[in-house]
Amino acid sequence: MARLYILLFLVQVVLAVCALISCLSAEEDGIRHLPRIAWLLIILFFPLVGSIAWFVAGRERKAVGGSTSWAPGARPAERPRPLAPDDDPEFLRTIEERSRREDQELFRRWEEDLRKREDDLRKREGEPPREEPRPEV
Repeated sequence: MARLYILLFLVQVVLAVCALISCLSAEEDGIRHLPRIAWLLIILFFPLVGSIAWFVAGRERKAVGGSTSWAPGARPAERPRPLAPDDDPEFLRTIEERSRREDQELFRRWEEDLRKREDDLRKREGEPPREEPRPEV
């Protein structure tokens, strides 16, 4: 029976710590019904009831799902950012541009290396190096 009381006490302490962290890190407009200091005192003096009250009534609930709270004409700072980088078209565009530049650079180095090897092979065989102009890519 004592183990059960210890377990319940630990759950209460963890819940109170989570509520305190949540209350302290919440923005001012995300706190409902009472000021922050009142919520902190309730959580500290009544850990179990205060923590549950904070999570149920004290903090602003975040909208979950596809609903957005911004209008099409809203400022960009108010618009929500994509959740993952692969959902952000700007990020995907930069990846594509970087990949294209890296491919061009790799192709340029490959052609340069190929020309150098051809010239080295011609020198070893005693032929003069090729004198025709080479197109740049």
